[in-house]
Amino acid sequence: MNGKIKVLQVNKFYAPWIGGVEQIVQDIAEALNDKTDMRTLVCQPKGGGITETYNGVLVTRVSSFGILYSMPISLDFIWKLREMSKNTDILQFHTPFPLGDLAYLLSGYKGKMVIWWHSDIISQRFLAKLIKPINCAFLKRADLIIVATKNHIESSELLKPFASKCKIIPFGLKFSDFKHVGVMNFLTGKLVNPVNKKLLFVGRVVYYKGIDVLINAMNKINGAELFIAGSGIMENIYKTLTKKNGVTDKVHFLGYLPFETLKAAYKDCDIFVFPSIANIEAFGIAQMEAMFYGKPVVNTDLPTGVSIVSLHGETGFTVKSGDADALAVAIQRLIDDDALRLQFGANAAKRVRENFDFEKMIGSLYAEYEKLMQR
Repeated sequence: MNGKIKVLQVNKFYAPWIGGVEQIVQDIAEALNDKTDMRTLVCQPKGGGITETYNGVLVTRVSSFGILYSMPISLDFIWKLREMSKNTDILQFHTPFPLGDLAYLLSGYKGKMVIWWHSDIISQRFLAKLIKPINCAFLKRADLIIVATKNHIESSELLKPFASKCKIIPFGLKFSDFKHVGVMNFLTGKLVNPVNKKLLFVGRVVYYKGIDVLINAMNKINGAELFIAGSGIMENIYKTLTKKNGVTDKVHFLGYLPFETLKAAYKDCDIFVFPSIANIEAFGIAQMEAMFYGKPVVNTDLPTGVSIVSLHGETGFTVKSGDADALAVAIQRLIDDDALRLQFGANAAKRVRENFDFEKMIGSLYAEYEKLMQR
């Protein structure tokens, strides 16, 4: 018995699986690994289970039959959670993860339970309706529900009845990881026209990111070229759309970029564009990363946390989601107005440093752990 709080984080997957939630789970686990007795329970994407130490964190990866509707299918997960929760002070779940909700309700666990609510289930609406009773029972049992912004509560019919349990802890950047940029002029060297402004999108190339809207907007934008950093199942479709629209000289697909190269892209762009079109986009950490380097952002008016990260008229522009014309007008204004673009960029860097600090995020989370243990 070392006196540390025993924490078990529960999620679908863990690094090296790539995903926004998975990155947050990993960051929390590694940041609190010394301060708490930290363990993590996740599933394999497919195949047999394994317990290993990953970057110093004890990770149990339970076997699964594969992935269906973005969720691992695992019978072992249910009994493994029941077993591992027996010697745990705090269970922390990252949602949406319906299998985790069900496993918890069947576990018999009586200790403290925390939910970090990243988003509702958006894409599989029939599944969301089917498991709503499980979600509600799960939320009712929670001692604490963490969200990144107030909009997470206000935009979720599931969360609203449990607003009194919710605590807002914004996501944060590890500033030290972003300070050094080894590659210079990464995007500039790829311009077709060297006087053009550089627009940057970073994220998975999937439907809800609104990349098709952005490509359609490029027909209406002058004096700029767009760089798309990321990979995904829609990549070939969007490349075809680029050719159809006749903007192949204005749109560049960079594919997946390793972190050091990605930082160089942020540093070298003029405007960051975040055109997401569906509520599955709950926050937009990529916005913060671009803002750290003093880049203005054009984002969309989703009712989630997207428009809270970069503020309309202060650090960039917020436009109606799915509206290529509005997107083009906002981007063109920043292209044409150097003073406004630079002012928004300076405001963006200041906002990130004052509001989205990873150390503050971790400190707030640990403080909540301590409050729970004192009850």
